[in-house]
Amino acid sequence: MRPDGTRPEDFAEEARQASDNVCEALRCAGAEPSDIVQVRSWLTARGDIDAYVKVRKGVISHRPANTLAVVPQLIRLSLRWESEVTTVVTHSAAEQYE
Repeated sequence: MRPDGTRPEDFAEEARQASDNVCEALRCAGAEPSDIVQVRSWLTARGDIDAYVKVRKGVISHRPANTLAVVPQLIRLSLRWESEVTTVVTHSAAEQYE
């Protein structure tokens, strides 16, 4: 979702926006994409996998544990992608954001 609550029409744009949202949440928590240790993602269309992988590789350059599943639908029917990201931030790394 965009900050204004609207959803991009194109899946690749939705994936980029979701990735931007994750990066902003990480930044607010004193983390960055290199701190990601696990990603779980659910897509609603198998045809979106290539776009998802392309966007993900643009954000996450290392290889954290990863689960990707294609499901019939998400709880919010208009969305096509949901992700859960786990990070590990050392105390000293988090201090730089205080």
